[in-house]
Amino acid sequence: MSEEPPDDSSEIAAEEPDTGDPVLDVMAALEAERDGHLLDLQRMTAEFANYRKQADRRTVEIGGRVRGDLAEKLLPVFDACDLALDHGAHDVAPIRASLVQALEPVGLEVLDPVDEPFDPNRHDAVLHEPAADGDDTGQVVVEVLRRGYAWEGRVLRPAMVRVRG
Repeated sequence: MSEEPPDDSSEIAAEEPDTGDPVLDVMAALEAERDGHLLDLQRMTAEFANYRKQADRRTVEIGGRVRGDLAEKLLPVFDACDLALDHGAHDVAPIRASLVQALEPVGLEVLDPVDEPFDPNRHDAVLHEPAADGDDTGQVVVEVLRRGYAWEGRVLRPAMVRVRG
């Protein structure tokens, strides 16, 4: 008796139902293998799309944080401009205005809350005065002692304020 070499198609055909026609059995096995590879490709494509979205989101977040750090480093410059203006150096006003105009469109918010309700998340109350009789408006900012700044909604430095109420 002579032995025939093992046939790889017999293993593939064993996985699929035997239809009796060897060509159909091989085609069915190849189609099953193709479908498996297609599913793997679709899964990898979805995983890569999710990875790309996460990486883009992280990049945007890190970029915003870096710009916020830069804005935070500019706070002493804003304070120096404010002090110079308070001491009569009005030549500094255009410089401060230019800085604010350049940074506001990209996320800077100046916290100058005179006559606004007191918000402990955005304001630091260092002086309190009692409310007038019959005044039920709650705590209101009556004076800003030092401006505060926020970057893209995150408070870099709260405004130092005097509060009534």
